[in-house]
Amino acid sequence: MLTVIKCGGGAGQDPVHVSPDVAALTARGDRVLVLHGGSASVDHLAGRLGVPQRRLCTPSGTSSRYTDPATLEVLLLALAGQVKPMLLADLHRHGVAAIGLTGIDVGVLQARRRSVHTAELDGRRVVVRDDQTGTLTAVRTGPLHALMDAGLVPVLSPPAIAEDGLPVNVDADRAAAAVAVALGAENLIFLTGAPGLLADPDDETTVLAEHRLTDGGSRIAGGMAVKLKAAEVALRGGVGQVLIADGRVQGPVLRALGGLSTRLRLDPPAVPIATTAI
Repeated sequence: MLTVIKCGGGAGQDPVHVSPDVAALTARGDRVLVLHGGSASVDHLAGRLGVPQRRLCTPSGTSSRYTDPATLEVLLLALAGQVKPMLLADLHRHGVAAIGLTGIDVGVLQARRRSVHTAELDGRRVVVRDDQTGTLTAVRTGPLHALMDAGLVPVLSPPAIAEDGLPVNVDADRAAAAVAVALGAENLIFLTGAPGLLADPDDETTVLAEHRLTDGGSRIAGGMAVKLKAAEVALRGGVGQVLIADGRVQGPVLRALGGLSTRLRLDPPAVPIATTAI
């Protein structure tokens, strides 16, 4: 059994909450890969360093972090220098043999650099030439399998490596889906700042036990919409089940697997779309 856990990086979420659950899963012989973001840490460090943080909105309505060269530096420092060491130390404290990677290491995450494009920035339509982001094209599974064969838990995060050999930011939710597909995972769990997918975004008691991705996913905005798109990629790629669960609580993974989550399904089932594994 292989479970990919995507730890949310937003406010109120603490990646170390997963450590006892990872210990429990590995103790029973399961394989686990943890993929983390760290948006709150990036924002906090950017504030300390005086690097402005802005959002880009594409014509399709998708919002993303404007990763100019300065923000890419901040992202590298925050994810690889703050979030990952903290998570690795806590996993070690719980007896988990974990190893930290970014997508750059041995080219685990490979991406195509985004070309010059138009977007809305601060309410103005602009031509963006320095956005250091990319679209995932391949997952190098050999090193990940080798690490798990050795009894280790990979702890992975953006950035990815682009075709020019330089790092680019990639969306962590989409990366988790791509990794889960490439590895043939049975479970993909997105831990978020909510107890699951909510029928009413303002009422946390309205958690949906199940959501079919044709039930109006396009009406859901923000970060949850990105997770739903990533979930669709994972399910089309053959991942057994995809869950959205609360990352703010203790024991979030076992709670999610025990039913305290929203299970996502395709309706109708579709022909699988594979993520390239190399």
